[in-house]
Amino acid sequence: MKNIRTLFTILCIAGFLIASGFYVFPDKRVLNKDFSVFPSPYSGLVFEKTEEIKAQSGVKSVLFNSDGTKLYALNLEGMSIFEFDRVSKILLRVIKFKPSEALGWDYAQNKSIPSFAEKPVEACLSEGGKILWVSLHNAGGIVALRLDSLPIVKNKILLPNHKEIYITRLNSLITDTLMIPLIKTGKTPKVIARTLDGRNLLVSNWHSQTISVLAANDTLAPYARKIASISVKGIPRGIAVDNRNKKSYVTIMNGRTISVINHKTWKVESNLPTAYNPRHIVADSAGRLFISFNALAQLACISGKSGKVLFKTATHERPRTIVLSKNQKFIFVTCYGGNTLDVFRINKNSFTRVATLKSDGMPVGADIYEDERKLEVWVCNWMSGSLKIFTFKKLG
Repeated sequence: MKNIRTLFTILCIAGFLIASGFYVFPDKRVLNKDFSVFPSPYSGLVFEKTEEIKAQSGVKSVLFNSDGTKLYALNLEGMSIFEFDRVSKILLRVIKFKPSEALGWDYAQNKSIPSFAEKPVEACLSEGGKILWVSLHNAGGIVALRLDSLPIVKNKILLPNHKEIYITRLNSLITDTLMIPLIKTGKTPKVIARTLDGRNLLVSNWHSQTISVLAANDTLAPYARKIASISVKGIPRGIAVDNRNKKSYVTIMNGRTISVINHKTWKVESNLPTAYNPRHIVADSAGRLFISFNALAQLACISGKSGKVLFKTATHERPRTIVLSKNQKFIFVTCYGGNTLDVFRINKNSFTRVATLKSDGMPVGADIYEDERKLEVWVCNWMSGSLKIFTFKKLG
């Protein structure tokens, strides 16, 4: 009888904690807020609010760290990276590159122009989040920023194939100077993607029309070395890694194909036909690919095996970055020309539009944070230099 009363008491306490919003998880990964391990079984989203904070002019992409506590905003024109605290939305650190003259590219007039080398475009985190890999638009390569321990440089002589950066911690107003190695990839590097095991990085090089493959090592500088250069038939942009089948899918933005790269041979094994101007691409666990078609203002779901279009829908003008929710039931699309964030539910054979939210200032990059109750989409707006945070409540 005593054991029954004890068990009843324990159950009552547990019920009270759950009802009060306090959760007890037996898995350490969940305690570290990695909600991709056990995605919430929600089936609906209700938009709650929009918030806005300042970044810098020409903000190009955003990326959360693995536990969602910090967000990194890459300011291409500002030649800087901002580190934000997600909860308070306070700017914690500013990472500023020392500029050096280089040729850039005018995409409107399709010609080279005087510019600077150190313009951050896209980023990727290493396994465990120790290193932030950053592509530099006009430097012909990527750099590795150690987020766990950044060595301070006392001798400020710039080393060959290194970039000088200044890191300011806003809480103390202390600025440190660092030298970080540049890893050469190809001309105009864009997207960086990594394999799940963290052993390899893939970089799409716009003007070289190549994919660089790097062997990564997060313990020894320069932390990666190029082991292969794969030529593709056109301008590569987006990369989706299929870890299960050891393949990567690369969108050819000035064409009508997706190049399929075999991870065993590091060669193009096939080219899947698509509609014109595919830009960004993500993959789900079922082997389906989701693609934004910039010129056509479309979002499509295709088979990763055959390239067959399974279903598609219209978006607002010039869709750019697309992000899947953790449960892979919702997809978020930034529309650069439409100044919107388009939100769709992913059905078995179709998309259903859930919301169209204004994001003035030419939205480009996006990333999401989720917990058990809500989902936040952080969107960077290129022209206005702002970040908009769209919060949704989850419905069971």
